[in-house]
Amino acid sequence: MPNRFAIITGGSSGIGRATALVFARAGWKLGLIARGAAGLEAAAAEARSCGAEVAIAVADVADADALAAAAASLGTPDVWINCAGNGVYGRFGSVPAAEFDRVTAVTYGGTVNGCRVALALMAPGRHGTIVNVCSAAAFHGLPMMTSYAGAKAAVRGFAQALRAELRIARSAIRVVTVFPPAVNTPFFSHAVSHMDWPARPAPPVYQPEVVAAGIYLAATKGGAEVVISGTAWVFLLATRAVPGVIAWCMTKLGFEGQLSRDPEASALANPTLFQPSEGASPVRGPFNRGARIRSRHLMMRRLLSAGIRDRSAPP
Repeated sequence: MPNRFAIITGGSSGIGRATALVFARAGWKLGLIARGAAGLEAAAAEARSCGAEVAIAVADVADADALAAAAASLGTPDVWINCAGNGVYGRFGSVPAAEFDRVTAVTYGGTVNGCRVALALMAPGRHGTIVNVCSAAAFHGLPMMTSYAGAKAAVRGFAQALRAELRIARSAIRVVTVFPPAVNTPFFSHAVSHMDWPARPAPPVYQPEVVAAGIYLAATKGGAEVVISGTAWVFLLATRAVPGVIAWCMTKLGFEGQLSRDPEASALANPTLFQPSEGASPVRGPFNRGARIRSRHLMMRRLLSAGIRDRSAPP
């Protein structure tokens, strides 16, 4: 299909930037939305180096009017990907209400705003796909992440309800939710930490390119919900089969399990909860050691979804 067009919020770093590259290599036109102009320019330049046509727009997804205006400047997408998110780490009682509310406004409210804008753009043609990037934290909340876990659980419930409404209306617009595992992105450098040291992803950790491939699959072939890794899938099954064991594991994970005492991670700490970074952020974060670069579960999902390998997807 020529001239396929995808809009990605949070497209300036991490999973969003990695996803832009996957779509660019597959021949898609791109529209990238984020708060920081420097990050957007860097992500767009990288996607253009793959031969993609890329437009950018600066907007905070928590600002519904700004997001709508940014999207209108880009055009009508075939695929809209809600990838923007942020986080605060710390005990619930230690997290100021303003910080908690900001995580909710961006991570959950930004997804809601994105869906509203995408549906308005797609409605005249009555087709399109919306991909909401959720998290395995929606299956069971992690300690020290009350705002983020709550927001991601809300994203899942919201998408389920919206999907039902679209079915009732017999709309051809698809809403897909993807559930990544822990991922090595600048998210942790940008998150606010009330733990004296920066946060880190709880192992096992995957590189963002794995998640980007899963998002591409979800957008082009996936079902209503796509769990991206085998570890996330096992986590989902365990929360249903042995919830008490998972609750015990979360208690054991506790404080230290999400705390990094790595000097490199500390040097990169740059909280961006209330303002964008002045510079560009990369795709990967500082937790490369041991991070997985592939997912057999995702490879099998791709084969099962397509019947044969999707030749438009990246290798």
